[in-house]
Amino acid sequence: MREKAQRFDPRQDMQKDSYEIFHYLDIKTRHLDAHYHDFYEVFCFVDGEVDYWVEGSVYHLKPGDILLINPTELHKPLPRSDDSKYERIVLWINKSYISTLAEGMLETCFDSKLASYKKILRPNSAEKSELFSLLSSFIREYYSEDFGNSACTLGILLQVMTLINRISLKSGGSSEKYRTSTLIADVLAYIGEHYSEDLSLESVAKHFFVSKYYLSHEFSKAVGTGLYRYIMLKRLNIAHDMLMSGMSPGQVSHLCGFKDYTVFFRAFKAEYGISPRACLGENKGFSDL
Repeated sequence: MREKAQRFDPRQDMQKDSYEIFHYLDIKTRHLDAHYHDFYEVFCFVDGEVDYWVEGSVYHLKPGDILLINPTELHKPLPRSDDSKYERIVLWINKSYISTLAEGMLETCFDSKLASYKKILRPNSAEKSELFSLLSSFIREYYSEDFGNSACTLGILLQVMTLINRISLKSGGSSEKYRTSTLIADVLAYIGEHYSEDLSLESVAKHFFVSKYYLSHEFSKAVGTGLYRYIMLKRLNIAHDMLMSGMSPGQVSHLCGFKDYTVFFRAFKAEYGISPRACLGENKGFSDL
């Protein structure tokens, strides 16, 4: 990329209700915790020595690779050394916004239920050249103050997402990944199936016949965050989606494994900056009690 990379912004929330795009270049490693969003992320790897962890799978990235990250997925970069170069373009797209474009067809590449679905895309040389040329124009227009820049960026967004969907729908694709250890992969799956139950480090360790100290160490090493924090993030992630679908805060709290509504309320507000009721919208008529 010829454009000057931006200063890294650590925020993980969108400030616009449509889309945002960033071009970052790190020379020294930034250690980020596992995190998730309530929007789609198109991660375009430009250059460097970095792998990427997404919900229990680690992907070996090559320049030009594209990762498609859904709102419900915890993820984090894994630099291969402390001085790894790490250049990427990151596109965030609001779920509601993209559904209004092209009759919702541009969401196809994110649909994990489709047989054509791929988490990682590896464009051929022609596709890579076309895509990064579009992204370069996208970034220039997005950060310019020229007349009609918003119209231009929308046009480029449509082209970028159309091309990504075409690449995704092609037969074949990259499957270059390795899973975390069998134990941690099984633990992640177990949490995903039993998040509504009474989970703790002790209970999970007992279920898998390992010591809680061993599990804690191995989990933190593989996932990048503690088991308790991961369980909390998973529950809050699912709770957010339930609230957005219109379920009442009290019902959501119970279904997501929170014994005490006050604990749910405080955790949700700390994570999202708003109360569960506010997530529903003022017109839903539910209270936070």
